[in-house]
Amino acid sequence: MDAAPDIDAVAGESVVVIGGGFGGLSTACYLADAGADVTLLEKNEQLGGRASRLETGGFRFDMGPSWYLMPDVFERFFGHFGRSPEEFYTLSQLDPHYRVFWKDGDRVDVVPDLERNKELFESYEPGAADALDAYLEKSEYTYDVGMEHFVYEDRPRLRDYVDPDVLRYSWGLSLLGKMQGHVEDYFEHPKLQQLMQYTLVFLGGSPTNTPALYNLMSHVDFNMGVYYPDGGVGAVVDGIVELATDLGVEFVTDAEVTAIEGRRGAFAVDVAGNGDADRGHAAGGDANEGRTADGDAREVSANGGDGDRYLADLVVSNADYAHTERELLPPEKRQYTDAYWESRTYAPSAFLLYLGVEGDVEELAHHTLVLPTAWDRHFEQIFDDPAWPDDPAYYLCVPSKTDDTVAPEGHSNLFALVPIAPGLTDTPALRDRYRDVVLDDIAANTGTDLRDRIVVEETFCVDDFADRYNSYQGSALGLAHTLRQTSLFRPPHASGTVDGLYFTGATTTPGIGVPMCLISGQLTAERVADTL
Repeated sequence: MDAAPDIDAVAGESVVVIGGGFGGLSTACYLADAGADVTLLEKNEQLGGRASRLETGGFRFDMGPSWYLMPDVFERFFGHFGRSPEEFYTLSQLDPHYRVFWKDGDRVDVVPDLERNKELFESYEPGAADALDAYLEKSEYTYDVGMEHFVYEDRPRLRDYVDPDVLRYSWGLSLLGKMQGHVEDYFEHPKLQQLMQYTLVFLGGSPTNTPALYNLMSHVDFNMGVYYPDGGVGAVVDGIVELATDLGVEFVTDAEVTAIEGRRGAFAVDVAGNGDADRGHAAGGDANEGRTADGDAREVSANGGDGDRYLADLVVSNADYAHTERELLPPEKRQYTDAYWESRTYAPSAFLLYLGVEGDVEELAHHTLVLPTAWDRHFEQIFDDPAWPDDPAYYLCVPSKTDDTVAPEGHSNLFALVPIAPGLTDTPALRDRYRDVVLDDIAANTGTDLRDRIVVEETFCVDDFADRYNSYQGSALGLAHTLRQTSLFRPPHASGTVDGLYFTGATTTPGIGVPMCLISGQLTAERVADTL
């Protein structure tokens, strides 16, 4: 494949980035560093997209991502700009990485010490320690080759794969097959299989629909470590926003985009009226100024009397891909039909319960998983027969175990996340019922009874993902990583119907997750430069 395009080719271009999630923030940084005039418009009151924060009653919650994995990706991202993560936030390695409670009363800790993990595996199945070594050797190879030659290099066309170098790099990778079959080749015990597969939740899939290629996540889990950025993932958002500001990016929050009009060199992005919102600067000029295609500054025009219009040479959307196409573009400018979006497989939504509680929660670790011994039923109720799970597998996060700034003294901060099917009916009554189901399950299976100690409580669910993030069907993550929705089978970075319109974030390549969205920003910036 050809060398990556020179991003500096964007110098002097005015760019509007829609959406302040990690993909939008990353793209804005790369383009601004290369000399573009970048304005980022964010619908909500804070930046970070799904990595928003909830502050209430003295508690501070990360509302979305809470695992800091793949530290090499963050180092590479900041390193591109001559900076390092340590300049913006401090990391603590977690020990244990996470705790698992099975609903038959069994409990294990996965720790940073690989030899202890091998002893744990051997205790469940003779030969499992050697099998773990072999599995992780394969996982590390997949990670090293896959990241360098298939993740950091965008290959949007089939002909990009018909290349001797690509065939050489792909030799030995598990490009076909599903994770369930791949894991069964190494481990027979169902609990060990679950330990190797739980990370699929981060990819929005299940063991039976996620390609075996994603065995690389076990290298991430067991070999690279699990970390916590002091202050939470919101501190990472703050760090990238600080970097972007230093690079010259202008931010406008409370700016809901309602339409994208025009084409390369003559775009107009309409924003709904937002009262006293922080306007920031319009693309390519001083406050309340835009830029015409020939570079002359021009006043931002009123949009129907109650909003703004931002003018730009180029537009990058980090908003939900389906929302951008179906709601912000006219029908003749869309790449995909409604039937296309309806036919996709979506990552789960989530029932989230944010809790501030009195006292400690000694039985729980910073990251805790609560799993049925057989979790097939839960996955079926997400992907095959959508319903609120009757025997849920779920995740508990207790950042106050590591960070005493996220809760008042004498209290614990935690949230419960239950993956559920996107598009489920979501009503206050259903949430109240399921809240009781989750709290009862936590008490029964972890020995932690929270029910009489709750002082702060908030929920977030399907309708909130749809309303706050314009997420299709209220998915928490976007398109799942099935074989038919991986790599070149995901929607592209460059629109095929609107010259000068680009996309970034989880729906494009490389896909779901904070590290992948950071890389997506780089790939989008390279795609912009490649088409100038």
